[in-house]
Amino acid sequence: MMNARLSRLRSVLKEKKLEAILISHGPNRRYISGFTGSSGYAVVTGEHALLLTDFRYLSQAKEQAATFDVERHGVQPLASIAEHIRKLGVRELAFEANRLTLAQAKMLLEQLSGIACLPTEEILEKLRNVKDEAEIASLREAARIADEAFFHILPLIRPGTTERRIAAELEYRIRLLGAECGWPGFIVASGYRSALPHGVASTKEIGNDEFVTLDFGAIVNGYMSDVTRTVFVGKPDGRQREIYATVLAANEKAIRGLRPGLDGKQGDALGRDVIAERGYGEYFGHGLGHGIGLEIHEQLRLSQLSDSILEPGNVLTVEPGIYIPNVEGVRIEDDVLIKPNGVDVLTSSPKALIAL
Repeated sequence: MMNARLSRLRSVLKEKKLEAILISHGPNRRYISGFTGSSGYAVVTGEHALLLTDFRYLSQAKEQAATFDVERHGVQPLASIAEHIRKLGVRELAFEANRLTLAQAKMLLEQLSGIACLPTEEILEKLRNVKDEAEIASLREAARIADEAFFHILPLIRPGTTERRIAAELEYRIRLLGAECGWPGFIVASGYRSALPHGVASTKEIGNDEFVTLDFGAIVNGYMSDVTRTVFVGKPDGRQREIYATVLAANEKAIRGLRPGLDGKQGDALGRDVIAERGYGEYFGHGLGHGIGLEIHEQLRLSQLSDSILEPGNVLTVEPGIYIPNVEGVRIEDDVLIKPNGVDVLTSSPKALIAL
């Protein structure tokens, strides 16, 4: 698996006429090497693959990154990197310009004087857009665990329970079901707070006759599911049912329409147009979806500005929403796999309006 990923990266480097690349971003480093530690740098050339890390992770890196030569870097990591790059005879080095701070980039250029440093962006991120079978299996399991956790949490959503209690129960259940953990900052937003697209769980107590939006997911082998369901506590009125039905229609139409060859703008319009046609367009202000994988928001986007082209192996979210400020909001989000002739929906929690 790692050999295949290295081959793909080397093909891209050859195509772009790049001699070598320095990989500093953690998820990219993990993707290309298999090393899960939090500190390290990878250098890939047409002939060599080198991973440098500190004392804490040296044994782990040697075990996990079997296709890489693993070395311990010194107190000054960039100085160690420069030394190894010179030993490899590299004359031009691409680096992840969007993943380094200004101070890190300045230090890198100083340490590598005499070597041409070429800023690049999203080389690894674009490779990560197409998932292999192992990645898809992990994402399926992460979605399954999130779905099971959703069913567990429903009886606990009642007046008087705080949003943070719900978030804590979700996280605990996800771990019990076998996930490494949930991703940080579960959204549990009730009542007027459900109008906050990123309303991280607060001390607010759930009340009667209000929406509760839950946005959460599980992490399996580093891969993250991302699911949102909105339920109602009490009896929804006609307008609330209309809002929910509009979001559900947008979600379902978008999922039916996604296929290889669509660009991000076209994919976004599949759901956005439904919401606009029903008079709620001004209340849907974010993109329809994003890629998921080793990060919860990956490079692939469904949005009004996206030029991403969908292809088989992409895994992304479909998450239309309506948010009426200081009143209420609804979002429904699924994880979908793009296949040659359509999509496979990985999440299966019910989407019909649940009134508790």
